[in-house]
Amino acid sequence: MAHSLSRKKRNNQNVNRRIRNRARTNELKTLIRKLTDAIRDQDIDRADTQFRIVTKRLDQVASTSAMHKNAAARKKSRLARKLNAARTKTATAR
Repeated sequence: MAHSLSRKKRNNQNVNRRIRNRARTNELKTLIRKLTDAIRDQDIDRADTQFRIVTKRLDQVASTSAMHKNAAARKKSRLARKLNAARTKTATAR
């Protein structure tokens, strides 16, 4: 248990940051799941709009301490590859 006032304040700051970071990562997981569902359903229009939302949010989260910028770039790259593969798959199916 913290005894000094500065340590108590630091503990409270850590708790608040952990809550904030968890909310951000959970939101990202939900957005990514919506994107992968749209790709799986081959709804390319919905996937395009969802991809823009996900990439914007990934950049926003990467600007904080919740996620490293290279991790965000890696996720965006992998999602873009999935989206492009789905696009070519639907284009050849027509």
